[in-house]
Amino acid sequence: MDLAIYDQTTAGVPEAHIELTKKVLDFAGKYIELPDDTEMSVTFVNNDEIQRYNREYRGLDKPTDVISFAIEEDGDDLPIILDEEMAADLAKNIGDIIVSVDKIAEQAVYLEHSYERELGFLIVHGFLHLNGYDHMRSEEDERVHFALQAKILDDYGLTR
Repeated sequence: MDLAIYDQTTAGVPEAHIELTKKVLDFAGKYIELPDDTEMSVTFVNNDEIQRYNREYRGLDKPTDVISFAIEEDGDDLPIILDEEMAADLAKNIGDIIVSVDKIAEQAVYLEHSYERELGFLIVHGFLHLNGYDHMRSEEDERVHFALQAKILDDYGLTR
């Protein structure tokens, strides 16, 4: 997976957490059999910045833990005509995840598990949203999303 990670936090994200993010996303991508040339990004922010994203893009004036911005391919744009060879060379960008490091810390304490478990949980949660899983559509979708999320985290080794 071609992964871009951005750190917009005030204190900086430790290298170990960036590496964990890369490894968890690589594992999750293989788990759901994404092509190797899939592209996405993760941006780490503080609560004030994720609140700004929420206010600007979601009409919600409060900080949340993670936001996923999936790239929709069914837009009104004119189609780009490519031959098969050119199309095969193009990576598929699935979107962006914004994660609040402040919320990771708060929720890890509240849920009584490690910071790393909460980081992995939120990264996988957002990643599944980028890949069409949406727990907010129906009870069945919620069951599928959370079951797959738990299976990926358990198989990776980030258990509760």
